[in-house]
Amino acid sequence: MTQATTRKPKDKDFVETQEGLLFCVVGYLHPPDKYTAYLKYSPAQEGRWQRGGQAYHRELAYYHAHQVGQTLDTLQASYPGYVHYCPVRNMLFSMVPQDRVLTYYHPKERLAQLVTSPSDPLEEQVAKLVESIRETTGIPLAQLGITGSVLLGIHDPGFSDIDLTVYGRENALLLKKAMAEQSIPGISLLDESFLGSWSQEIIEHHNLTDAQVRWLVARRWNFVYYGQRRYLSLHPTRSDDEIHEVYGDHTYQDVGVARLQAIISDASESIFVPAIYRLDRVKIMEGPAVPVVEICAYEGLFGQAADVGQTIEAQGKLEELDGGPLHRLVIGSSRRTGAEYMVPVSL
Repeated sequence: MTQATTRKPKDKDFVETQEGLLFCVVGYLHPPDKYTAYLKYSPAQEGRWQRGGQAYHRELAYYHAHQVGQTLDTLQASYPGYVHYCPVRNMLFSMVPQDRVLTYYHPKERLAQLVTSPSDPLEEQVAKLVESIRETTGIPLAQLGITGSVLLGIHDPGFSDIDLTVYGRENALLLKKAMAEQSIPGISLLDESFLGSWSQEIIEHHNLTDAQVRWLVARRWNFVYYGQRRYLSLHPTRSDDEIHEVYGDHTYQDVGVARLQAIISDASESIFVPAIYRLDRVKIMEGPAVPVVEICAYEGLFGQAADVGQTIEAQGKLEELDGGPLHRLVIGSSRRTGAEYMVPVSL
Protein backbone atom coordinates (compact mmCIF):
# COMPACT_ATOMS: atom_id res chain seq x y z
CA MET A 1 0.00 0.00 0.00
CA THR A 2 1.10 3.58 -0.62
CA GLN A 3 1.37 6.67 1.50
CA ALA A 4 -1.73 8.90 1.53
CA THR A 5 -1.49 11.63 -1.13
CA THR A 6 -4.25 14.04 -2.12
CA ARG A 7 -6.92 11.57 -1.04
CA LYS A 8 -8.45 12.61 2.26
CA PRO A 9 -7.96 10.24 5.23
CA LYS A 10 -11.12 8.27 5.91
CA ASP A 11 -12.75 6.27 8.65
CA LYS A 12 -11.60 2.61 8.54
CA ASP A 13 -8.30 3.31 6.73
CA PHE A 14 -5.27 1.84 8.53
CA VAL A 15 -1.72 3.03 9.13
CA GLU A 16 1.30 1.01 10.20
CA THR A 17 4.02 2.70 12.22
CA GLN A 18 7.76 2.13 12.14
CA GLU A 19 7.37 -0.07 15.25
CA GLY A 20 4.85 -2.29 13.47
CA LEU A 21 1.83 -0.92 15.35
CA LEU A 22 -1.39 -1.06 13.33
CA PHE A 23 -3.80 1.84 13.87
CA CYS A 24 -7.37 2.20 12.55
CA VAL A 25 -8.19 5.71 11.34
CA VAL A 26 -11.19 7.27 13.12
CA GLY A 27 -13.57 9.69 11.45
CA TYR A 28 -12.53 12.53 9.16
CA LEU A 29 -11.00 15.20 11.40
CA HIS A 30 -7.20 15.05 11.40
CA PRO A 31 -4.43 17.55 12.18
CA PRO A 32 -2.38 18.54 9.10
CA ASP A 33 0.56 16.38 10.19
CA LYS A 34 -1.18 13.51 12.01
CA TYR A 35 -3.88 10.86 11.65
CA THR A 36 -6.50 10.51 14.37
CA ALA A 37 -6.55 6.74 14.94
CA TYR A 38 -6.79 4.09 17.62
CA LEU A 39 -4.43 1.17 18.18
CA LYS A 40 -6.03 -1.99 16.80
CA TYR A 41 -3.18 -4.54 16.55
CA SER A 42 0.31 -4.68 18.00
CA PRO A 43 3.22 -7.10 17.33
CA ALA A 44 3.28 -10.09 19.69
CA GLN A 45 5.21 -13.30 20.35
CA GLU A 46 2.11 -15.31 19.48
CA GLY A 47 -1.41 -14.56 18.33
CA ARG A 48 -4.26 -15.57 16.06
CA TRP A 49 -3.40 -12.90 13.51
CA GLN A 50 -0.23 -13.52 11.50
CA ARG A 51 1.70 -12.05 8.60
CA GLY A 52 5.10 -13.10 7.29
CA GLY A 53 5.95 -14.96 10.47
CA GLN A 54 4.96 -12.02 12.69
CA ALA A 55 2.08 -12.53 15.13
CA TYR A 56 -0.25 -9.73 16.25
CA HIS A 57 -2.34 -9.09 19.34
CA ARG A 58 -5.71 -7.38 18.96
CA GLU A 59 -5.88 -4.55 21.46
CA LEU A 60 -9.69 -4.31 21.59
CA ALA A 61 -11.46 -7.12 23.43
CA TYR A 62 -14.73 -5.75 22.03
CA TYR A 63 -15.82 -2.64 20.15
CA HIS A 64 -16.64 0.01 22.72
CA ALA A 65 -15.39 3.56 23.24
CA HIS A 66 -14.07 2.68 26.70
CA GLN A 67 -11.94 -0.08 25.17
CA VAL A 68 -10.44 2.52 22.84
CA GLY A 69 -9.71 4.58 25.95
CA GLN A 70 -7.77 1.67 27.41
CA THR A 71 -5.52 1.56 24.35
CA LEU A 72 -4.43 5.09 25.29
CA ASP A 73 -3.09 3.66 28.55
CA THR A 74 -1.12 1.06 26.60
CA LEU A 75 0.34 3.73 24.35
CA GLN A 76 1.13 6.09 27.21
CA ALA A 77 3.09 3.34 28.91
CA SER A 78 5.02 2.02 25.90
CA TYR A 79 4.66 4.45 22.98
CA PRO A 80 3.85 7.93 24.38
CA GLY A 81 4.75 9.55 21.06
CA TYR A 82 1.37 8.40 19.73
CA VAL A 83 -0.74 10.17 22.37
CA HIS A 84 -1.39 13.85 21.72
CA TYR A 85 -3.52 16.67 23.00
CA CYS A 86 -5.92 17.99 20.38
CA PRO A 87 -6.70 21.70 20.91
CA VAL A 88 -9.53 21.63 18.36
CA ARG A 89 -11.41 18.86 20.19
CA ASN A 90 -10.03 19.63 23.65
CA MET A 91 -9.04 16.04 24.32
CA LEU A 92 -6.15 13.64 24.64
CA PHE A 93 -6.28 10.93 22.00
CA SER A 94 -4.05 8.63 19.97
CA MET A 95 -2.70 10.21 16.80
CA VAL A 96 -0.06 8.94 14.41
CA PRO A 97 2.40 11.59 13.14
CA GLN A 98 2.71 11.28 9.39
CA ASP A 99 6.50 11.02 9.64
CA ARG A 100 6.07 7.86 11.76
CA VAL A 101 3.94 6.05 9.15
CA LEU A 102 5.65 3.13 7.46
CA THR A 103 2.63 2.09 5.38
CA TYR A 104 -0.77 3.66 4.70
CA TYR A 105 -3.40 1.02 3.90
CA HIS A 106 -6.13 2.06 1.43
CA PRO A 107 -9.25 -0.19 1.52
CA LYS A 108 -10.07 0.54 -2.14
CA GLU A 109 -6.59 -0.35 -3.39
CA ARG A 110 -6.44 -3.55 -1.39
CA LEU A 111 -9.87 -4.70 -2.59
CA ALA A 112 -9.03 -4.01 -6.23
CA GLN A 113 -5.84 -6.09 -5.88
CA LEU A 114 -7.68 -8.85 -4.02
CA VAL A 115 -10.47 -9.14 -6.60
CA THR A 116 -7.92 -9.41 -9.40
CA SER A 117 -5.71 -11.93 -7.64
CA PRO A 118 -7.13 -13.56 -4.49
CA SER A 119 -4.50 -15.54 -2.58
CA ASP A 120 -6.51 -17.75 -0.21
CA PRO A 121 -10.08 -19.09 0.28
CA LEU A 122 -11.19 -16.05 2.31
CA GLU A 123 -9.97 -13.62 -0.33
CA GLU A 124 -11.76 -15.71 -2.97
CA GLN A 125 -14.91 -15.45 -0.88
CA VAL A 126 -14.50 -11.67 -0.64
CA ALA A 127 -14.06 -11.42 -4.42
CA LYS A 128 -17.25 -13.45 -4.97
CA LEU A 129 -19.19 -11.32 -2.48
CA VAL A 130 -18.05 -8.07 -4.06
CA GLU A 131 -19.07 -9.28 -7.51
CA SER A 132 -22.54 -10.16 -6.16
CA ILE A 133 -22.84 -6.70 -4.58
CA ARG A 134 -21.85 -5.03 -7.83
CA GLU A 135 -24.30 -7.08 -9.89
CA THR A 136 -27.17 -6.51 -7.44
CA THR A 137 -26.69 -2.82 -6.64
CA GLY A 138 -24.69 -1.37 -9.51
CA ILE A 139 -22.15 0.07 -7.07
CA PRO A 140 -18.82 0.23 -8.94
CA LEU A 141 -15.79 -1.60 -7.58
CA ALA A 142 -14.01 1.75 -7.17
CA GLN A 143 -16.57 2.71 -4.50
CA LEU A 144 -15.99 -0.40 -2.37
CA GLY A 145 -13.12 -1.36 -0.09
CA ILE A 146 -11.91 -3.97 2.37
CA THR A 147 -10.81 -3.08 5.90
CA GLY A 148 -9.86 -4.95 9.08
CA SER A 149 -7.48 -7.90 9.10
CA VAL A 150 -7.94 -8.65 5.38
CA LEU A 151 -6.83 -5.12 4.49
CA LEU A 152 -3.69 -5.66 6.55
CA GLY A 153 -3.02 -9.17 5.28
CA ILE A 154 -2.96 -10.62 8.81
CA HIS A 155 -6.22 -12.56 8.42
CA ASP A 156 -6.81 -16.28 8.86
CA PRO A 157 -9.33 -17.91 6.46
CA GLY A 158 -10.44 -20.18 9.29
CA PHE A 159 -11.90 -17.50 11.56
CA SER A 160 -11.47 -13.97 10.22
CA ASP A 161 -14.47 -11.77 9.45
CA ILE A 162 -15.13 -9.81 6.28
CA ASP A 163 -15.28 -6.04 6.81
CA LEU A 164 -16.27 -4.05 3.72
CA THR A 165 -16.40 -0.29 3.22
CA VAL A 166 -18.79 1.43 0.82
CA TYR A 167 -18.01 5.01 -0.19
CA GLY A 168 -20.58 7.77 -0.56
CA ARG A 169 -24.01 8.17 1.00
CA GLU A 170 -25.94 7.23 -2.14
CA ASN A 171 -23.96 4.03 -2.60
CA ALA A 172 -24.46 3.19 1.07
CA LEU A 173 -28.22 3.65 0.68
CA LEU A 174 -28.22 1.38 -2.40
CA LEU A 175 -26.46 -1.29 -0.36
CA LYS A 176 -28.83 -0.80 2.58
CA LYS A 177 -31.82 -1.25 0.24
CA ALA A 178 -30.36 -4.46 -1.17
CA MET A 179 -29.78 -5.76 2.34
CA ALA A 180 -33.37 -4.99 3.32
CA GLU A 181 -34.59 -6.86 0.25
CA GLN A 182 -32.17 -9.74 0.96
CA SER A 183 -31.30 -9.70 -2.72
CA ILE A 184 -27.54 -10.31 -2.48
CA PRO A 185 -26.75 -14.03 -2.91
CA GLY A 186 -25.05 -15.74 0.01
CA ILE A 187 -26.06 -13.21 2.66
CA SER A 188 -28.22 -14.30 5.59
CA LEU A 189 -29.40 -12.71 8.82
CA LEU A 190 -27.59 -13.28 12.09
CA ASP A 191 -29.15 -16.15 14.04
CA GLU A 192 -30.89 -15.89 17.39
CA SER A 193 -27.98 -17.46 19.24
CA PHE A 194 -25.58 -14.80 17.99
CA LEU A 195 -28.05 -11.98 18.52
CA GLY A 196 -28.80 -13.18 22.06
CA SER A 197 -25.16 -13.10 23.16
CA TRP A 198 -24.57 -9.85 21.27
CA SER A 199 -27.59 -8.22 22.94
CA GLN A 200 -26.41 -9.33 26.37
CA GLU A 201 -23.01 -7.71 25.77
CA ILE A 202 -24.72 -4.49 24.73
CA ILE A 203 -26.93 -4.51 27.84
CA GLU A 204 -23.87 -4.94 30.05
CA HIS A 205 -21.65 -2.39 28.31
CA HIS A 206 -24.27 0.33 27.78
CA ASN A 207 -26.64 -0.18 30.71
CA LEU A 208 -29.70 -0.35 28.45
CA THR A 209 -32.96 -2.24 28.86
CA ASP A 210 -33.80 -5.36 26.88
CA ALA A 211 -36.44 -3.47 24.86
CA GLN A 212 -33.99 -0.70 23.99
CA VAL A 213 -31.35 -3.18 22.86
CA ARG A 214 -33.87 -5.10 20.73
CA TRP A 215 -34.74 -1.83 18.98
CA LEU A 216 -31.11 -0.95 18.28
CA VAL A 217 -30.12 -4.45 17.15
CA ALA A 218 -33.09 -4.69 14.78
CA ARG A 219 -31.87 -1.56 12.96
CA ARG A 220 -28.34 -2.83 12.37
CA TRP A 221 -28.77 -3.79 8.72
CA ASN A 222 -25.02 -3.84 8.07
CA PHE A 223 -24.08 -6.84 10.24
CA VAL A 224 -24.94 -10.23 8.72
CA TYR A 225 -23.56 -13.63 7.73
CA TYR A 226 -22.04 -14.45 4.37
CA GLY A 227 -21.70 -17.98 3.07
CA GLN A 228 -21.35 -20.58 5.79
CA ARG A 229 -21.94 -18.22 8.71
CA ARG A 230 -18.94 -15.97 8.17
CA TYR A 231 -19.52 -12.70 9.99
CA LEU A 232 -19.77 -9.75 7.59
CA SER A 233 -19.82 -6.07 8.48
CA LEU A 234 -20.54 -3.24 6.03
CA HIS A 235 -19.27 0.27 6.78
CA PRO A 236 -20.65 3.35 5.00
CA THR A 237 -17.78 5.80 4.58
CA ARG A 238 -17.74 9.38 3.35
CA SER A 239 -16.37 10.11 -0.10
CA ASP A 240 -13.91 12.99 -0.52
CA ASP A 241 -16.61 15.44 -1.56
CA GLU A 242 -18.69 14.54 1.52
CA ILE A 243 -15.89 15.55 3.91
CA HIS A 244 -16.60 19.23 4.46
CA GLU A 245 -14.97 20.12 7.75
CA VAL A 246 -11.27 20.99 7.77
CA TYR A 247 -9.28 20.63 10.97
CA GLY A 248 -9.52 23.95 12.79
CA ASP A 249 -12.77 25.12 11.16
CA HIS A 250 -14.52 24.62 14.50
CA THR A 251 -13.58 24.04 18.11
CA TYR A 252 -15.23 21.73 20.65
CA GLN A 253 -14.94 22.37 24.38
CA ASP A 254 -15.86 19.73 26.98
CA VAL A 255 -18.32 21.28 29.46
CA GLY A 256 -19.52 18.18 31.31
CA VAL A 257 -22.27 15.59 30.96
CA ALA A 258 -25.89 16.03 29.96
CA ARG A 259 -29.04 13.96 29.55
CA LEU A 260 -31.72 15.25 27.22
CA GLN A 261 -34.85 14.51 25.28
CA ALA A 262 -35.36 15.86 21.78
CA ILE A 263 -37.01 15.28 18.42
CA ILE A 264 -34.80 14.20 15.52
CA SER A 265 -35.05 16.83 12.77
CA ASP A 266 -32.39 15.43 10.39
CA ALA A 267 -30.82 11.96 10.36
CA SER A 268 -29.27 12.03 6.88
CA GLU A 269 -25.73 11.94 8.30
CA SER A 270 -26.43 9.11 10.73
CA ILE A 271 -25.29 6.45 8.27
CA PHE A 272 -21.62 7.36 8.83
CA VAL A 273 -19.28 7.27 11.83
CA PRO A 274 -19.56 9.59 13.59
CA ALA A 275 -23.33 9.59 13.16
CA ILE A 276 -24.81 13.11 13.22
CA TYR A 277 -28.38 13.87 14.28
CA ARG A 278 -29.86 17.38 14.15
CA LEU A 279 -32.24 18.14 16.98
CA ASP A 280 -35.43 20.09 17.61
CA ARG A 281 -37.42 20.79 20.79
CA VAL A 282 -34.55 19.88 23.08
CA LYS A 283 -35.32 19.43 26.76
CA ILE A 284 -32.36 19.18 29.14
CA MET A 285 -33.10 16.56 31.80
CA GLU A 286 -29.73 16.73 33.57
CA GLY A 287 -26.81 19.07 33.07
CA PRO A 288 -26.35 22.71 32.03
CA ALA A 289 -29.41 24.42 30.53
CA VAL A 290 -27.80 25.32 27.21
CA PRO A 291 -28.96 25.11 23.58
CA VAL A 292 -28.02 21.71 22.08
CA VAL A 293 -28.35 21.47 18.30
CA GLU A 294 -27.01 18.01 17.47
CA ILE A 295 -25.88 14.60 18.65
CA CYS A 296 -22.56 13.23 17.42
CA ALA A 297 -22.26 9.46 18.02
CA TYR A 298 -18.89 7.73 17.64
CA GLU A 299 -20.33 4.53 19.10
CA GLY A 300 -21.42 2.46 16.07
CA LEU A 301 -24.38 1.00 17.95
CA PHE A 302 -26.12 4.37 17.79
CA GLY A 303 -25.72 4.92 14.06
CA GLN A 304 -29.10 5.06 12.29
CA ALA A 305 -30.70 4.48 15.68
CA ALA A 306 -33.61 6.88 15.16
CA ASP A 307 -35.67 8.46 12.39
CA VAL A 308 -36.77 12.00 11.63
CA GLY A 309 -39.69 12.98 13.85
CA GLN A 310 -38.82 10.46 16.54
CA THR A 311 -38.46 11.54 20.16
CA ILE A 312 -35.26 10.27 21.73
CA GLU A 313 -33.48 10.35 25.04
CA ALA A 314 -29.70 10.65 25.03
CA GLN A 315 -26.86 11.01 27.49
CA GLY A 316 -23.23 11.82 26.81
CA LYS A 317 -20.50 14.41 26.85
CA LEU A 318 -21.66 18.00 26.37
CA GLU A 319 -19.46 20.11 24.11
CA GLU A 320 -19.55 23.85 23.50
CA LEU A 321 -19.24 24.72 19.79
CA ASP A 322 -16.88 27.51 18.74
CA GLY A 323 -16.97 29.17 22.14
CA GLY A 324 -20.77 29.10 22.43
CA PRO A 325 -23.63 29.59 22.69
CA LEU A 326 -24.51 26.41 20.75
CA HIS A 327 -23.61 22.92 22.01
CA ARG A 328 -23.65 19.30 20.90
CA LEU A 329 -23.93 15.98 22.74
CA VAL A 330 -21.21 13.41 22.02
CA ILE A 331 -21.79 9.67 22.51
CA GLY A 332 -18.76 7.41 22.54
CA SER A 333 -16.14 9.53 24.27
CA SER A 334 -13.22 7.31 25.22
CA ARG A 335 -12.47 8.78 28.64
CA ARG A 336 -15.97 9.12 30.08
CA THR A 337 -17.35 6.91 32.81
CA GLY A 338 -21.04 6.19 33.11
CA ALA A 339 -23.68 5.41 30.54
CA GLU A 340 -23.71 7.06 27.12
CA TYR A 341 -26.66 6.25 24.88
CA MET A 342 -29.40 7.36 22.52
CA VAL A 343 -32.72 5.50 22.47
CA PRO A 344 -36.35 6.20 21.49
CA VAL A 345 -38.50 7.46 24.32
CA SER A 346 -41.40 5.14 23.44
CA LEU A 347 -40.90 1.52 22.45
